[in-house]
Amino acid sequence: MSKVLIVGAGGVGGVVAHKCAQNREVFTDILLASRTLSRCEKIQKEIEELQGRKIRITQVDADDVKQTVALLQKEKPALLINVALPYQDLPLMDACLAAGVPYLDTANYEPPDVAKFEYSWQWAYQERYQKAGLMALLGSGFDPGVTNVFCAYAQKHLFDEIHTVDILDCNGGSHGHPFATNFNPEINLREITQNGRYWEDGEWKETKPLEQHFPFDYPGVGERESYLLYHEELESLVKNIRGLKRIRFYMTFGQEYLTHLRVLGNIGMTRIDPVEFQGHKIVPIQFLKALLPDPSSLGATYTGKTSIGCLIEGVKNGKPRKVFIYNICDHAECWKEVRSQAISYTTGVPAVVGATMMLQGLWKKPGVFNMEQLDPDPFLDELAKRGLPWHVKEL
Repeated sequence: MSKVLIVGAGGVGGVVAHKCAQNREVFTDILLASRTLSRCEKIQKEIEELQGRKIRITQVDADDVKQTVALLQKEKPALLINVALPYQDLPLMDACLAAGVPYLDTANYEPPDVAKFEYSWQWAYQERYQKAGLMALLGSGFDPGVTNVFCAYAQKHLFDEIHTVDILDCNGGSHGHPFATNFNPEINLREITQNGRYWEDGEWKETKPLEQHFPFDYPGVGERESYLLYHEELESLVKNIRGLKRIRFYMTFGQEYLTHLRVLGNIGMTRIDPVEFQGHKIVPIQFLKALLPDPSSLGATYTGKTSIGCLIEGVKNGKPRKVFIYNICDHAECWKEVRSQAISYTTGVPAVVGATMMLQGLWKKPGVFNMEQLDPDPFLDELAKRGLPWHVKEL
């Protein structure tokens, strides 16, 4: 029997709240909190309609450590699930330390004023969480998250040596808008407009944004052009997958999306530094975010599927082996179940599964952990039960 506090009421927060509500045995008391209470109210109403269960809601500013600590001390949850913005990871980790509450998130910290995301800020909490006897689970989404666990599963069961990993992320769906992002526009656009980066032969290598690409035949979707990006799970997997020689991350984009992105970049709309406008300082990418569709609003008309997985090569019993471990998720089915599109669903479900591992004591030790550092088997068993079945394809 566990009380859980979910911080963040966007698209992913909605999925997390719905999926927690479905699992009454583990999540006996659910409190959803956000700076914007109306978002919580909307999710609360949907959960009562679809899941037949009432959850509690409240307002909290996740940037305000004292306010969050006060909420945690009042409620005494068994776990805080952070699905707010990556900017808020550190304040929420601080609040959990102060209140003695375990912590989970789905994406690593990113400072608001620099388009740079890495684990160093959160890894620095290792000693403090160990001394406090608390666990912090980082990146319990899909990528990062499930892709990390796929790698851990491959290392445990499928390979004696893993040599290369390509994480491949395809959204083969259509939302009907000329241009929209599938998760927070500010975070999404900051991520894909930076230089690409991958690890090979013991060092990091850089490419220009979206410069390197290749076609891949995605199960359930078909062939799509896939573009190299830097993604945070590469940073931890390099440390934790033994014998690795190369690891890369690729994501698919349609030509119309890339054309919009190029034009927006050329005119300065993806800038993250303030500019002067009619006597006020505005950040162009934040203004653009206000103009684009809210990702949580895309689900009603979304069709098609996502196909995300890990293409892994190595050796088993002295012979070369190549597999693709993947999940296929249907946008329309996600909408029917939890009023979400598949991008939010594939991030939210693993967050709930990671929370289940922690609350049931299957993953429980003090310190700060990435997903691949823990036993993949119970996580993947629960993942399939909770709506994200996974498959291993020999190539």
